[in-house]
Amino acid sequence: MDRYVYEGMIGRLEAQSEHSPALFRTKVLLISGAAYIALFASLAAIVAIVYFGFTWARNANRASMFTIAIFGITMIPVFFTVLRMFFMRLPPPDGRRIVREEAPKLFDIIDKMRRKLKGPPIHHVLVDERFNAAVAQRARWGFFGGHTNYLILGLPYLLGVPPNEMLATVAHEYGHLCGNHGRLSAWIYRQRRTFRALHKKVDDERDSSWAHTLLAAALDRFMPYYNAYTFVLSRQNEYEADRTATQVAGAEANACGLVRDTLLGRWFDESFWPAIFKQAGAASRPAVMPYAAMRTAFKASYPEWADAQRLADAWREPSGLLDTHPALRDRVEATGQSPKLPGPVEVTAAEIMLGAGTARRLIQEFDEAWWATERKEWEAHNRHVVRSKQRLQELSVRPLQALALHDLQELALLKAEFESSTAAKPVFEHLLNQPGGPFPKAAYCYGRLLLDESDARGLAYLTKAAETDGSLIESAANAGYDYLLAEKGESAALAWWNKLMAQRQDAA
Repeated sequence: MDRYVYEGMIGRLEAQSEHSPALFRTKVLLISGAAYIALFASLAAIVAIVYFGFTWARNANRASMFTIAIFGITMIPVFFTVLRMFFMRLPPPDGRRIVREEAPKLFDIIDKMRRKLKGPPIHHVLVDERFNAAVAQRARWGFFGGHTNYLILGLPYLLGVPPNEMLATVAHEYGHLCGNHGRLSAWIYRQRRTFRALHKKVDDERDSSWAHTLLAAALDRFMPYYNAYTFVLSRQNEYEADRTATQVAGAEANACGLVRDTLLGRWFDESFWPAIFKQAGAASRPAVMPYAAMRTAFKASYPEWADAQRLADAWREPSGLLDTHPALRDRVEATGQSPKLPGPVEVTAAEIMLGAGTARRLIQEFDEAWWATERKEWEAHNRHVVRSKQRLQELSVRPLQALALHDLQELALLKAEFESSTAAKPVFEHLLNQPGGPFPKAAYCYGRLLLDESDARGLAYLTKAAETDGSLIESAANAGYDYLLAEKGESAALAWWNKLMAQRQDAA
């Protein structure tokens, strides 16, 4: 389905859901139910066709029996593909399981919340590495139920927010399971994941038989509409879950938590982790392991991320189609609160809800697991940086005119990586003016440097790089698209993308 058609459909469905929420929920439920009825009908049709085919062939000649037997064999994979849909078990969520003895305060909070909201039990509490929190429901017997509920809390999140905001977050996640809307929300969430898994499996096997081709074509037509309806319902349920958070923790704590989640979460992804990995260029091991550093880093960075301009920028962002969560502005305004920066955290949710001992133990475990995963790549990068800087020093002391072409390119790339674009540009320019080209990698890097400075001449160098090295086509297309999207809009960006990607098709 065309992107603009899909966006228009989402807009119409959101208007329907706002005008009549109950009717819209019923419509989504009917669509989901109809999908299962169609699958049941498909199973019944396959069995009926094979049964009546064998019945007819038994009274005919051997050739007919052989033909029907071959047909029946080809239908077996299709039958089991559809049958698996009803027993498909999604994998359990990842995370380190914690039990009541480790965090009695957290489990007491969950128990009180369950009694207040009259919701289902939380069977497992997991802690993972994300700056986030989530609830997941896993069916033990596929379509036929037997659900296990998981509450997943990110350790960075626990280390970065105060207890009252974490209470609002936990209430929001638990709200997805509570009440009639919660049960429907959880069911729809499972069906979205299950249908996506089925669609992918059938699509991968669409050429294996005519029946798979027909089933894949039917799902191709059904899934965009199903995704659109369930997307809108999921977004509607986010507002319901936010109301649960306000009911449990209060509107102010909920609104402040939403703002902190947005601003600190972005800083965490954009600044904290890059700063950690940047150390690999200077040391063979981090000075302080990341999870041990988080509490201090969050506190020290408060003036950086708790900034009025950052809040204003986030406040202007509209709701998108890649996330069922509404935009920050829509969510905060729905609580009745005004936008304001959250205050510094004096006591973290980890200290209160997990307890100091468990928090320290989890920090140590997560740091050990992180280092076990990253150590090999970290040390390899450290060796690369040390060797590269030595090589940069060797090349830099020689005049450009005395360097061979491959040394010129190496020097330019090293200056771009370890010094600055200002230092690298003269070397790229000198190289690109030399006979003996083309130099596609140098042209690509120089083009990127120019575009970073809002210099449109970079597009010509990207074009030259793509024309002389097919492996650079997609990278050049992406770089030019991003630049043109910001400078001239989507139409110009798409025209550029299509022009360069056409070169790859011609080359193929």
